[in-house]
Amino acid sequence: MDKKGIYLISGIVATVLFCIFSTELYEGMFTAPGFSDAMYNHSIYPLVATITAAMAWVGAAIYYYAINSVRFARWWHWLCVLAIVTILAPIVCYLVNSSIFDEENLSYAAEMVSFQGVNLLFAAALFVVASFSMRWWSSNCRHTPFPQ
Repeated sequence: MDKKGIYLISGIVATVLFCIFSTELYEGMFTAPGFSDAMYNHSIYPLVATITAAMAWVGAAIYYYAINSVRFARWWHWLCVLAIVTILAPIVCYLVNSSIFDEENLSYAAEMVSFQGVNLLFAAALFVVASFSMRWWSSNCRHTPFPQ
């Protein structure tokens, strides 16, 4: 197996492990009485982790394969996509979380915002993992954000 394949498989394994251990990771970074129990009891941690991971990988794929432009192959362009994914993923997860809590008549608005602040960090980390996993096959952006 070549270096590119090892990077891809490593990124996929890291992402799958993140999704598997999402409850422990999220609760290790943020806990609140009542809120954490509701998140656990309604299996929202794995759902949020899956949404965040999917958005990070899709964002990286869009950058490296759909956009894939020489004019858009600078580190600050990559940083813009990172910022978009990092902001958009917690917003989507907040909306999903909110809808589930609304159905159950639970009110944890402040806790959900704080939790999504933690999710913002995971979204950024997953985007970096996805970027370094799939950038090698891009024809124009493979040197972004760092040269090989």
